[in-house]
Amino acid sequence: METLILTLKKEIDIKLEADVITPDNFAGKSLEAIKALSVWQGPNALPLGDFFEVEGKSGNSAEETFIRIKGDASRIKQIGAGMSAGRIEIEGPVGMRVGAGMKGGELLVLGNADSWAGMEMEGGLLHIKGNAGDHVGCAYRGSWHGMKGGRILIEGSARHQLGGGMDGGEILVGGSVQHFCGIRQNGGLIVVKGGAFRGVGVEMKGGTILICGKIERFSPGFEAAGKETGLSFGELEYAGEFKKFLGDYAISKRAKGVLYANAAKNPKL
Repeated sequence: METLILTLKKEIDIKLEADVITPDNFAGKSLEAIKALSVWQGPNALPLGDFFEVEGKSGNSAEETFIRIKGDASRIKQIGAGMSAGRIEIEGPVGMRVGAGMKGGELLVLGNADSWAGMEMEGGLLHIKGNAGDHVGCAYRGSWHGMKGGRILIEGSARHQLGGGMDGGEILVGGSVQHFCGIRQNGGLIVVKGGAFRGVGVEMKGGTILICGKIERFSPGFEAAGKETGLSFGELEYAGEFKKFLGDYAISKRAKGVLYANAAKNPKL
């Protein structure tokens, strides 16, 4: 695998739209051709080379191309959007919509990620070492269908509406989540090792949510369906006793969503 290194030249004031930064777009191109690719800053299309030093060599295909980004990318949006193969590593924080529509490959963020990470993702691995903002793996505004496949791994915590409209794939959160985790979920798996505040699984019609910590305010549309000891989802295994709920019957009498809550952490449910 060939490696390209993008190093920020300066601090970003007006945010950049940089969906051009993918192994698919860089594969087979010279350094000069990569520098000439356009990014958007406000209404202006500007060369990528205005903002980044570009070193190394691209692979002949996306599968053979590894992009390493150095510097504070927190004001750069859409890195890795739509990528189908290869690898991207961001050595710090990143802006909105990282990995949006991602179809394959691996994208590693060594810092925090802003909102809409993995929006409508279809495949691949998006691994965030830090925390994530709102709407991870969600459907975009006006759409009912979010993440369809792949895996999003967040080692820290996430904010509101994680997995909204999710149809498939997996979202694994090492910390906690805030409001409306799994809202309108239709399929797939969400696992939160910490707690959740309120609205877990509201309007859910399918899929599975596991909350290993405390749920502060439980959604009223779920019905108890007993307890299970030890849960496994493929290679993922979780020890302990979990209360099982079905719903969300507040939105549909035919709902097939499954919500598990740690029994010890939620004795009053």
